[in-house]
Amino acid sequence: MGDLSRMKFLLSMIICTSVYQQCLPPHQMPEQYPTHYECIMAGYEESMKKAKEIGPTDVNKYGTIIKFYCHQIIETNT
Repeated sequence: MGDLSRMKFLLSMIICTSVYQQCLPPHQMPEQYPTHYECIMAGYEESMKKAKEIGPTDVNKYGTIIKFYCHQIIETNT
């Protein structure tokens, strides 16, 4: 395994509708997280913010599903 201090995690979110069975393309969030744990915790927080932003009417109407994933990157010294 590589140097853990150089590893970072990026959060990507996907918003879907279960009514139309379609998803928007993944949206990569700008912040990088130092650990997988911090990334997934941010994913849950951002999902809740987005659901509140969309609102209960549209969430219920479209069967909105908010998914997220964290992927690892290794910082390079450039």
